[in-house]
Amino acid sequence: MSTTPRNMLFLMTDQHRVDTLGAYGAQRVPTPALDRLAATGARFDSWYTPTAICTPSRASLLTGQAPFRHKVLANHERNVGYIEDLPDHTFTFSEQLRGAGYNVGLLGKWHAGTERRASDYGFEGIPIDGWHNDVEHPDYLAYLAEESLPPYRITDRIRGVLPNGGPGNLLAARLQQPLEATFEHYLATRAIQMIERYAEEFRTGERPFFLALHFFGPHLPYIVPDEYFDLVDPETVELPVSATENFHGKPPVQQNYSAHWGFDTMSEAESRKLIAVYHGYVAMIDHEIGRVIAALERLGLAEETSVFFTCDHGEFTGAHRLHDKGPAMYEDIYRTPGIIRVPGSPEGVVRDEFVSLTDCTATILDLAGLDTSAAVDSRSLLPLVAGEEVAWQEDIVCEFHGHHFPYPQRMLRTRRYKLVVNPDSINELYDLERDPHELQNVYELAENEELRTRLLTRLYRLLRERGDNFYHWMTAMYEVGGLDYDPSQSVLDNETYQPSAL
Repeated sequence: MSTTPRNMLFLMTDQHRVDTLGAYGAQRVPTPALDRLAATGARFDSWYTPTAICTPSRASLLTGQAPFRHKVLANHERNVGYIEDLPDHTFTFSEQLRGAGYNVGLLGKWHAGTERRASDYGFEGIPIDGWHNDVEHPDYLAYLAEESLPPYRITDRIRGVLPNGGPGNLLAARLQQPLEATFEHYLATRAIQMIERYAEEFRTGERPFFLALHFFGPHLPYIVPDEYFDLVDPETVELPVSATENFHGKPPVQQNYSAHWGFDTMSEAESRKLIAVYHGYVAMIDHEIGRVIAALERLGLAEETSVFFTCDHGEFTGAHRLHDKGPAMYEDIYRTPGIIRVPGSPEGVVRDEFVSLTDCTATILDLAGLDTSAAVDSRSLLPLVAGEEVAWQEDIVCEFHGHHFPYPQRMLRTRRYKLVVNPDSINELYDLERDPHELQNVYELAENEELRTRLLTRLYRLLRERGDNFYHWMTAMYEVGGLDYDPSQSVLDNETYQPSAL
C-alpha cells in the first residue's frame, strides 16, 4: 500500500438511518456532501453494525474486536453491570497509528469508555464526555463568545408520555440559535482548524494524520435551528410501513420498549413532524461534513487523504412503534451507511458484500501499511474499495447484550433471511424478500422447519468459530449437529459424551 495516500479523515455520526441519504436512494432532503463522497468512492449496501448501541460498537471500531470479545457491552448511562472500559493492554488502532508516527486526532463524541478518555488511546483533541451535545462544555461556550453567538435555548419540544404518566423522553425541539452556533458547526470548525495544523506538519515533515470527527447527531433528541426544523413539510411525510407493528408473535420486550418511548401517546401529526425534523438534522450534518471536505480540497489534501463515512448504528424513528434503539434486531438499527473514498481507487463503486463497522479497523491499519492481524474480528475493505473480485462471507453475525437491562441476542443475516435467537423469549425469523419491513415472525411455521434448523446450525458454527460462548445455550436447545465437546464442561460423565464431527 506504499502508493496509497496515508492521511485519513474518519467521519462518523450517531444513530443514522441508511434510508436518509441520497446515495442510498432517499429523496426527502438533500445530502450533497455524502452523495458526492459516494459517487467518487465506494458505497457499501450491506454494511452492518456489530451491535446497535453506542459504546460497544465504538469499542469494536477502536479494537477490531466483536463486543463479546472486548467485553465493553453497555453504555455507561444505563450500565447493567458490564465493564465500562477496555481491559488493560487491549489492542487499539489509534495507538498503532501513533506509534507509526501519525498525528492522531478525535473531535466530538468519544463514548467508548467511562474512566478512560480518547487521550488514553493516543488521540489528541478536545475531550467531550457523554452521549449528547455538551452545550455547557467550556470550549463550546468559548467558541460562542469568540463569534458573538447567542447561547443554547430550545422551544417546541416533542415528547410522549411514559407508562407511569410522567413526561417522556425529549425527542426533538426547535433550537433558538443560528446554524453557526450549533454544536455541529462548532465541531466542524474545530475539525477544520485541526486539519489546517495537520496539513502544515504533513507538508513540512511528511507526518501523515488520522482525524476522526464524530458528530453526536442525528441521535435524538433532534434539536436543530429553524431552517432545518422546518426544512421538511410534515404533511409530505408518511409513517414507516412498520409503524403498523402489532407485536403479534414477537418477543414481549419490544412492546415494552414501545411503551417506554411513548409512541402510542403521540399523535400521527407529531410522529410525522418528528420524522421531518430527523431528516432536517441529517441535512444539517451533511452541510457540516461538506465544510470539512471542502477544507481538505482548499488545503490541497483531497488527493492525499482517504475519507470514511459511517455511524455507530441506526435509529428507529417510529419504525416498529419504537424510537432510539434497543433489544430488537431490525434492519432500521443494524444496517447502516458505509462509504469509503481512497484517492486513486475507482469512483462510483457499489459493493453488496456483508461488511461491518468493525472492518474499518483493519482498513485503517491497511491504509497505514500496518499489520492488521491484531484486529481479530476485522477484515480490510480496501480490495472491495478497489473494485476487486474477492471471496467474502455470505452472511453476517451481530450481537446485543442489553441496554436498560441484560438482554442477550444473536443475529444471523443472510441475503434473504434473518434469524434472531432470544434465549429468554421468542426466537425470530424474517423472510426479507417477502417481508422487507420485518412484520411477520415466521420462526414457528411448520414449513420453515428445515430452514430454521439450517440457519440455527450455521449461526451455531459461526459462534463456535469466533469463540462466542453464546453457543453453549444453542447446544442444549436446538438441533445444531453432532457434538465434539463435553456440553457439561465437566468431563465427569464419560459414558454420555460421544464426540462426533459437526
